[in-house]
Amino acid sequence: MTVQTEGGIQLRGLVKTFHGPQGPIRAVRGIDLSIGAGETAALLGPNGAGKSTTIDMMLGLAKPDDGTVTVFGRPPRAAVDAGLIGAMLQTGELIRDLSVRELVAMMAALYPDPLDVDEALGIAGLKDIAKQRTQKLSGGQTQRVRFAVAIVSNPELLVLDEPTVAMDVEGRREFWAIMRGFAARGKTVLFATHYLEEADANADRAILMARGRIVADGPTTEIKARVGGRTLRATLPDVDLAGLAALPGVVSADRHGDAAILSCSDSDQTVRALLDQYPQAKDIEIVGAGLEAAFLELTGEPDIEEPEVVAT
Repeated sequence: MTVQTEGGIQLRGLVKTFHGPQGPIRAVRGIDLSIGAGETAALLGPNGAGKSTTIDMMLGLAKPDDGTVTVFGRPPRAAVDAGLIGAMLQTGELIRDLSVRELVAMMAALYPDPLDVDEALGIAGLKDIAKQRTQKLSGGQTQRVRFAVAIVSNPELLVLDEPTVAMDVEGRREFWAIMRGFAARGKTVLFATHYLEEADANADRAILMARGRIVADGPTTEIKARVGGRTLRATLPDVDLAGLAALPGVVSADRHGDAAILSCSDSDQTVRALLDQYPQAKDIEIVGAGLEAAFLELTGEPDIEEPEVVAT
């Protein structure tokens, strides 16, 4: 079956407010966002930024108070019913007393053009445990089963909300290798994660949210470049931190053993002054701001339009 994916995912003027005992909570405050077909995008933000609420509206699980969502030209619920969206959310448990294969097969039967069950199991790396009961799975195995359930509809858009939260380091590495293989089929992927290195390694672009708004959107290299500071590291024992902190271009100085770590506003100026005053310095490295530094700076900027609220 040929699926029309023109238009990608479009969010326009999206607003969502919840009413709690202490008054209204504006979880999403006027989001405009486009994700093209075939893109892999990471949705990032601190707790309360509005990420899960945005995902819920994209999946048709919540209705916006204002604005519109379309997925490949269709309303979210119509896209879900057509099998165009697969989702792996934070909440929800696997049905007990079914084998992994039985569960995936049951979900496949709900959609008009699903993947072959064995193909879905293979993509998710589950063939070796296909006969195992769902309640006997480890945390990492459970996440891979949830992934298989999300992709068995053969979706054009795959939405992952904190997909590796229960996995160890090796499990996370294996999961992202599997996900990249799925995305390589030309699928559109949107994932939310607190592991910023996952976004840096696996996303074509990152969308940063804070206080219900998008505060940055672009390739991770571009977002990191928005934070101008650099870090200079050098092996320099027995040198007073006060002297290092006084070097031109240095914002702050720290030490880990024999290594001096200087946060710089002008690393070119700093390295020249460092070598002039401390010619014994060696193993000098200068690196740009990482995604974590950009994340903290961009999501921590104050909201000047209205008081900050806590979203869900």
